[in-house]
This record gives sequence, structure tokens and C-alpha cells, in this order.
Amino acid sequence: MAKVKYILLDCDNTLVQSERLAFEACADLTNEVMELKGLPERYTAAKLLDDFVGFNFRGMLKGLQTKHNFALTDAELEDFVARELGAVTKKLSEKAVECPGVTKELNLLKEQGYPMSVVSTSAGSRVVASIEKAGIAHFFPKEHVYSAATSLNPPSSKPDPAIYFYACEQLGVKPAEVVTVEDSKSGATAAMRAGIPCIAYVGIYGIEEGKEKMDEMAALLTKETNAVAVMYDWSEFQECLKKVEAKL
Repeated sequence: MAKVKYILLDCDNTLVQSERLAFEACADLTNEVMELKGLPERYTAAKLLDDFVGFNFRGMLKGLQTKHNFALTDAELEDFVARELGAVTKKLSEKAVECPGVTKELNLLKEQGYPMSVVSTSAGSRVVASIEKAGIAHFFPKEHVYSAATSLNPPSSKPDPAIYFYACEQLGVKPAEVVTVEDSKSGATAAMRAGIPCIAYVGIYGIEEGKEKMDEMAALLTKETNAVAVMYDWSEFQECLKKVEAKL
């Protein structure tokens, strides 16, 4: 059976429990945007997660402009993006923890000889802060941490597959030769559009919201993004990988 040539891993809520922390940090800034534009709506971290999970803050601000019919100037957009990055990176550097079972599985994959890379929507400094605090940065050389927000010019955000195409080009592999793990619809959609087999990790929903939400996301990611396998816990990764490699 053929082996995948690279394992590409999303970071937020896949490797590291970071999305809720990040959305807590950016809720105040989002409400500042609403106030600046004279809009009555206000957002909590939970509401932002419901509406924009898987998006970086730049992508979120673009979505908010469309949803609420307002426009930020380029200068306003860049100012809010920079401020959010600083606030989120600080919080993650203090509080981020791994998703359960990640270190054990990454150690096994390293022993098995699989090269690994992080491919995230989030800014590179935020990703590095997350994986360093979670104690898993040594698995990923910094040059193999790819960010849709900071590795690309112009910046992008999943579900745009651009960051996956870029990572594959930099790593010298074809999309069909790798596998990725994603927890969100936007991330899994980016993988699908890039032609990369995707394993859907839904364990984080069980941790944060309960089994019903976990099962709901498993069904959604399988149906709408063609996820090859669903992983409820990182201990299931080896079996999911076998399903991917059986199709190579």
C-alpha cells in the first residue's frame, strides 16, 4: 500500500484548542468595528464562532462587511487586523493547550517517518505561539508552517484553496499525494477544492459543545466537503490514514 508523502495539519481546534480563546480576544474588536460604523449589532465569542469558525480575522471582517452592508477602508482593515493579531497571539501564548492525544499521535507519525507540516488560515506568528505553548512546535520546522494570512501575497483565507496549493508547491508534492486534517467546513472545503484527501476531526466539538454538535459536524463534513474519514479522537488517526492510503 502506498504511503502519503506529507501530512498537512490545520492548527486551530485541530492541533491546538485555540479557536475559543482567539474569538474571545477578537470579540471586543469586532464590536468596536460595529460601533465605528454606527451599527447596533454586538458579538460575543460564541456568536462569532457560530458565524465564522475557520476564518481568520481578515476573512471575518470581509464577511461582516457583506453581512451588515458596510465598508472598511483599507487603512481601517489593516489596523484592525494588526490589533487583533497582537491580542490573540498574546492570549494563545499564555493559554493554548493541545487537542487531546495530539502529542502521542505526532510522536508515532514521526517514528513512522511521515513528514508533517502546518497549513493554517491564521497568521504565522499566531500559529507559532499556539504550537509553542502547546509543546508541539518541535514537530514542525518553522519553514514548514504555512499561513493563508501571512505566507501569501495577497493574504487569503480558507475556504480559498490557495494556501494548500502554495504549501504543496513549497514541499514539492502533488495535492493527491498528501492528506490533511481539518475541523471546520471552511478548512475542509479548501482541501476539497485543492484536491487533497481530508480527514475531518470533530473531537473538539465534543469537548466544547457536546456529542450532538460533534455528530452534526461529522455528517456535514462528510456530506458537503467529501471528507474521506471522520476522526472523533486523535487515537483514531492511524485507522483514518489507512483509509486514505488504500485509495492512493
